[in-house]
This record gives sequence, structure tokens and C-alpha cells, in this order.
Amino acid sequence: MFAGIVQGIGTITAIEPLGFGRRLTIDAAALGLDDVAVGDSIAVNGACLTVTQKNARAFSVDVSAETLDKTAGLDARGDVNLEKSMRLGDRVDGHLVSGHIDGTGIVRTMEPFGESWLLIIDVPEDLARFLAVKGSVTVSGVSLTVNRVEDVRGEGCRCSINLIPHTIAVTTLRNLKAGDRVNLEVDMIARYVERMLARGAGD
Repeated sequence: MFAGIVQGIGTITAIEPLGFGRRLTIDAAALGLDDVAVGDSIAVNGACLTVTQKNARAFSVDVSAETLDKTAGLDARGDVNLEKSMRLGDRVDGHLVSGHIDGTGIVRTMEPFGESWLLIIDVPEDLARFLAVKGSVTVSGVSLTVNRVEDVRGEGCRCSINLIPHTIAVTTLRNLKAGDRVNLEVDMIARYVERMLARGAGD
């Protein structure tokens, strides 16, 4: 379990083939690995992955073909958002995040907006129903608040988010540009509500 509060930016420095999957080596000096052990979970761009090897400044994870198919940013070298799993008693400064990516969205707009930045994401149809104004969404591992949702018939929705300067400074979202794919995890409470309503409608 995570909170969507990025604790450091790491860099994928090596990618090895593993049958259909990949083994990633991630430089995580900015995260700090003293309290991380093999078998622990770390969210990498929002995807919960298991540490298989580690040293003082880097760790490795094995990424399945299914995860690669559902995510963006785990198939090439580059910077990634990192967050260690929560412990019982930790403060939840973002929102409850499982680290299970629901799908990807496409950045439509990333531009300055006053002292902040405006991020607009095209969200696919199967995820659009889980987004609501003032609700939560995780974008590439970052817990964010939805400011506006514009439904696009047959195409999903456009989700508008305000990125404050601090978020831009401490996450990889600062590198986004129109056309980029981002990992999306919808609010788990919204998922449970949708499931209960669906079951109720079928009774």
C-alpha cells in the first residue's frame, strides 16, 4: 500500500530481457535504501514492484509482460518516480494507493497556469467513470486532485489537474509533454462503489 507521495526520483539504468518480461536496475540514491530489503515493495511510476536485488544505491525488479502491457515508462531507460510502501501508523498525506495500474492515459496539455501548471489527460472509456471533480487519481505514482472532468462521448474523458510548483520540483511530471503516456490508478473507493452499484443493479 502507498500514499502517492513521491519520495525520490530514480533512474532506470539497465534493462535485461526475462522471457516475456524485463529486469530493471534502478539507481535510487535519492530514495535511500538503508531500510529496504529484498522482497520489499517499491512503487515505480506508480506500479508496485518487488525488490529482487539491491546494493547501497540501486535495486532491481522483475517486471512481467502483463505489467509492461498495462504501464508506461517501465520499458526504457529514464527517470521514474519512487515511493516505498507504507507502514502501519504512517501518515497518509496523499490517498490510499494500491500500486496496481488500471491503465494509461495520454497527456493532452501540459502548460504553465499562473504560478502552477495545467495538466490535461485523455482518459480511456473504461476508466472515465471512476473520475470525479475533487476526487483523487494517481498519475505515474503521484497522488493528485481532479479539478475538472469533461466527458467525450465514446472516447472517455478529459481530466484536468493543477500541479503546484512543489509537485513539479520533486516528481518526473515536470518532464511531461503532449502525447506522452502516463500510468493511471483510479481511487480504490470509487472502484468499490462501482462494484456495489453494479451488483445492486443485477439483484
